[in-house]
Amino acid sequence: MDRIPILTMGHFLLVTIQVDMHDQLALTLQDDLTNKITSTLAKGVLIDISSLEIVDSFIGRMLGNISSMARVLGAGSVVVGMQPAVAITLVELGLSLTGVYTALDVEKGMQLLRRQIDADFYHLTTDGNFVEI
Repeated sequence: MDRIPILTMGHFLLVTIQVDMHDQLALTLQDDLTNKITSTLAKGVLIDISSLEIVDSFIGRMLGNISSMARVLGAGSVVVGMQPAVAITLVELGLSLTGVYTALDVEKGMQLLRRQIDADFYHLTTDGNFVEI
């Protein structure tokens, strides 16, 4: 059975989709990722879809579901590397991917994940300082 590798980088998980996604592979990724989040106590998940040139409505919904499941398990998530054609297709299919954070590349995605985690543990005061909560 095909599987998409999930790498652990400190408190983060990195998923790089290098193959065309089919429905069963997406379902397997969903199961593998949720299990990995709980086993590693990951605080963030970065999903790199830069190799995906096309998506259908099922794969689009799965990206949204994976992000929601990660959030329920206490991990932020960011989808990075979305090709313009993929973005156009998702919008044309009516999939707004509510609650899914996106970034142009891995570096910007990691910065966004770090900010999400900081926001979970710290509160920005009106004078611009962070206080632990």
